[in-house]
Amino acid sequence: MDGNGRWAEARGLPVADGHRAGTRALRRTVEAAIELGVRSLAVYAFSTENWSRPVEEVDDLMEIFGESIERELPDLAEQGVRTRFFGRRDRAPEPLRAQMEALEAVTADNDRLDLWIAFDYGGRAELVDAARRLVQDAVPAGEIDEESLAARLHAPGLPDPDLLIRTSGELRLSNFLLWQSAYSELVFVDTLWPDFGRAELEAALAEYASRQRRFGGR
Repeated sequence: MDGNGRWAEARGLPVADGHRAGTRALRRTVEAAIELGVRSLAVYAFSTENWSRPVEEVDDLMEIFGESIERELPDLAEQGVRTRFFGRRDRAPEPLRAQMEALEAVTADNDRLDLWIAFDYGGRAELVDAARRLVQDAVPAGEIDEESLAARLHAPGLPDPDLLIRTSGELRLSNFLLWQSAYSELVFVDTLWPDFGRAELEAALAEYASRQRRFGGR
């Protein structure tokens, strides 16, 4: 979900307003995904690299995350959305961690759509953490395989994405789901995230449906 800052700048607004518009785009997109029959949706909310942004912006983001959990996500929960966070939590403010845990608990039995929110997440850091867990679990080198490593990722239950959508015209993965997206179909759109919605999601799904997936075969 990229382009919040540029969206705000183009309108002469504070960056925080762009991030708040981004939370509304998230709700809009999740609701569209439900209507279109999507069962699992993972979004990149805050990366390990985002801590390097100005302190004021990071503080605003932490506040906005809390607002989203309080105002936006409960309505999605009523529509059957199960929310889970993955990545690190120890660097988040304690009240925000409590909000995350409470939302996960209250939506645990929902099964209409799984919403996975990557928070303080980085694909490289995730792989390093998985390697450390293999060592900590004393797994013999000869027994290490894809399954044993995947079981130690931050969210082992997260399915490998069929489709990865990058907004705002940037043509890179930015350290997102490096392991899981090995065979994902990639769609890059120029739309800034706050303007993203059902039409853009439908177009991306149509593009995905037009492709033939071979997974290395013929």
